[in-house]
Amino acid sequence: MLYDIQYKINNDINLKKFLRENSYWYKYLNRNSNSFKYFVDDMKVKYKLTTVDKLNKTMDNINMIQSFLDIFK
Repeated sequence: MLYDIQYKINNDINLKKFLRENSYWYKYLNRNSNSFKYFVDDMKVKYKLTTVDKLNKTMDNINMIQSFLDIFK
């Protein structure tokens, strides 16, 4: 594995945790350093860190606050 990829993984807690939980990624990252992008994308999907997931979470929070406000009326 290239040193820059190791550095990125070690400095990001989510990447490090994901790599430990999904050890098959070691093989892919060692064989092809270009697969790092797919590694990050897979981590974001599994940890629900994509933009769509963040928007859904925000919308859910807004709906919850709105329902609380409706109850207090």
